[in-house]
Amino acid sequence: MTGAIEDIIAIGQGFRIQDLFDIIIISTLLYVLLIWFKDTASRFVFAGISLLGAIYIAARIFHLYLTSMVLQGFFAILLIALVVIFQEDIRRFFERLATWRSLRKSHSRTAGSDLPEEITVLIESVAEFASKRIGAIFVIQGVDHLERHLKGGYELDGIMSQPILESIFDEHSIGHDGAVIINDNRIVKFGCHLPLTLNTEKIGKQGLRHTAALGLTERTDALCVVVSEERGSISVAQEGKIRQVKNTGELNKIINKYYKEKAPMENPKIPFYWVRRNTIEKGVAVMLAMVLWVTFGFQRESIRRDFVVPIEYRKISQEWEIEETRYNEAMVTLMGPDQAFSLFEPSTLKISVDLSSLIDGRQEINLSPDTIKIPSNLSLIKIHPDKINITAHKMYPADIPIYIKTIGSLPKGHILQSITITPKNVSIIAPKKTLNNKVFIKTEPIDLSRLTESTTMDVKIEYPPDVYFKSGHQPAAKVDVEIVKIP
Repeated sequence: MTGAIEDIIAIGQGFRIQDLFDIIIISTLLYVLLIWFKDTASRFVFAGISLLGAIYIAARIFHLYLTSMVLQGFFAILLIALVVIFQEDIRRFFERLATWRSLRKSHSRTAGSDLPEEITVLIESVAEFASKRIGAIFVIQGVDHLERHLKGGYELDGIMSQPILESIFDEHSIGHDGAVIINDNRIVKFGCHLPLTLNTEKIGKQGLRHTAALGLTERTDALCVVVSEERGSISVAQEGKIRQVKNTGELNKIINKYYKEKAPMENPKIPFYWVRRNTIEKGVAVMLAMVLWVTFGFQRESIRRDFVVPIEYRKISQEWEIEETRYNEAMVTLMGPDQAFSLFEPSTLKISVDLSSLIDGRQEINLSPDTIKIPSNLSLIKIHPDKINITAHKMYPADIPIYIKTIGSLPKGHILQSITITPKNVSIIAPKKTLNNKVFIKTEPIDLSRLTESTTMDVKIEYPPDVYFKSGHQPAAKVDVEIVKIP
């Protein structure tokens, strides 16, 4: 009992503002997932995966290493399988996410407003069709888009009225076998073919219209009203379920309830009306987020770790030459909770040394905490070594002539008339001591014994290692050799 109290006190003392945001974000994501899978056909698969997740968390808490290892490998493979299992639900989720704000505004209605008169027209038409045993299927669009689920059909975009509906479902009409799509109380399309359900147990002996209505509601949040041509009955399909209604009064209640859920009233006195909705799901999401935080995110005892970090030198002007230094990396010691190290990528660590304020000669540079960036949940203990020595030489400009180096002699009967190089001089930068000792820049050796006539050739330039060209790259040089043949 005392140990549990000490753990609670430790959790309270180690709780940070970052942890509060962590729990809020995870609670929101879990709440969205719970609402998402609440009425989908894949919710049982999700429940099974959640059960395995709970077992994995318990295995981590009680240090069941074999179970943790097996489930960890299983979840790595499951990520690929989830895309296949929930591909329809994932696509539907992102469609809702992309259009959430616009759909929320367009479907909201103010307090005191009644449902549109067109719905009364729809209910009266359904009752008329049922009494005359005229087969029909009506789709009331909700939040989800329907375009990718529909095949065929004809554009209409007209106000809904009983004569139009009667003409559409007349047996001589070209679209009487299809469905009417209703959105914003208007007939958007008619004669559309809907996807069929694969769950034949729910359909039983009902016809193709019922199969299509159930198939669409399994994939979207639409409400489908079906009138049976054989029995004259009225059925309603919603959220992957289909049932027969007794009369138009019950149908009126179902459609009213559907519109209130999809287009909730805006009450200016209660701006946060959504707090009262889905209370159980919100509580479960918060509890699961807190359990996950205690299991994986709670910052327990701190540990130390050493990392070998490379040293990079920046802001080096072209006017300076740095002698090769043996300080290319340093040992960095960091301290923090084990959870912070598990999310940390050591390859992102580097020590950045600013060389914008160099002086000529040997100098000492401090490796302070400012030279390295680390995550906020980790602290820097030490850098070893904390000082480095480098030697810098200031570079001075100069124009140096290029010397043409030749070897060998021309063959007998040939005289070297002239030999010139272009360019004659190059602009360089070099340390002062190098310039004081005279700098020789020469061409690669030109073998005269192989030449029998005048020629122009591209040659490479040889220069000391502490000499740099002002242009930043080695210039191209050409040598013109003029040879005269003796009669």
